[in-house]
Amino acid sequence: MLAIGNLITSIAPNYPLILGTRLIMGFASGVFWAIGVTMAMRIVPEEHANRAAAVVMSGISIATVVGIPLGTLLESAGDWRTTFLIWSALSAVVLIAVAVTVPSLPSANAVSVREVFTLPLKNVQLRVVLIMVVFFVLGHFGAYTFVRPYLEESTSATAGFITVVLIVFCIGGAVGNFIGGHTVNKSLRGSFIVGGLIMVASLVLLLTIGANKVGVIIAMTLWGLAFGVVQLSQINMTLSAAPQQFEAAMSLNTMAYNTCIALGALIGGLFADHVGVSSVVWFGIVLVALAVILRSVTGRGTARRADLSRPPERGPVPPSPRGRDRERDVAHNPRRDDPHRIRCSGRVLRRRRRSTRLFRSRALSLRAPLRCPGRSRSAPPPS
Repeated sequence: MLAIGNLITSIAPNYPLILGTRLIMGFASGVFWAIGVTMAMRIVPEEHANRAAAVVMSGISIATVVGIPLGTLLESAGDWRTTFLIWSALSAVVLIAVAVTVPSLPSANAVSVREVFTLPLKNVQLRVVLIMVVFFVLGHFGAYTFVRPYLEESTSATAGFITVVLIVFCIGGAVGNFIGGHTVNKSLRGSFIVGGLIMVASLVLLLTIGANKVGVIIAMTLWGLAFGVVQLSQINMTLSAAPQQFEAAMSLNTMAYNTCIALGALIGGLFADHVGVSSVVWFGIVLVALAVILRSVTGRGTARRADLSRPPERGPVPPSPRGRDRERDVAHNPRRDDPHRIRCSGRVLRRRRRSTRLFRSRALSLRAPLRCPGRSRSAPPPS
């Protein structure tokens, strides 16, 4: 879809066709977000799943860092149609690479569309996670969309400096993904809370020392680091909330995420037009802080209620001494549980009993005193 969409964009004769093509490509992007991280987590051992997700998210951050300047460079060297044509060729190369290297991963827990939308109603923990995602994405992208107008107003930043700031932010996001890949294994709840607090602090720094270019670099670096950690944490929170329906839960996460990107930009634009560009940063602070508070208040209690709502699972029953002896015997004698042997065990046992009775009768006959034929019992033995 990306290869065809970029190809159509490169040869489109009018703007409505470009707009419709990009809309359809947005659906393809949503599908990737719903299954891309899941596939990465499934093709590695379970203990490395979080790191696999971190690698995918870091790849997206690095691609953002490299892609935007590279696209600008190609457009300046040629024209925008050539740029989209090159992206179409790269998308075709990626398609071939995925078809050759990525194994088939059929879904083991597919659910219907109706069940997908009823998951938050049944799963309290997933519902809380989605609300946190809404707050976080609204706050982050509401502020991030207006970084350029804010820097132009507060520091009279040039286009070159803004490009450097955005590259620093994306590099910080990639580093934050790798940091989150280690911290979420130790404390998923703590990673989200600490990352959210650092994001709030970075936005406050942007307001307080944003007039200084060095301060802007520091604030944007911290913001990128925090975003990488929180982004990976919210994906793993979705996994922990619905481990048996992760693909369905991730599709809801993606829908909420992309919808809130658009809503965050819209609400931020309304604040910027009516209150001022600085108010957009305050909007981001408040929304991200709400996500952190919600996670702090409901993190453990929600998980406990979710566990209570599930049927209790029986643990393994400790084997009895006879059971342990049987396991040891089976380990030493694999034929013990052979179905043919079990089927014939009764017959073998009957044969052994008959052999035992026959042996005992013969033994008793050998122990009896010998009698001479023709001699009576009362006759005395010969002298």
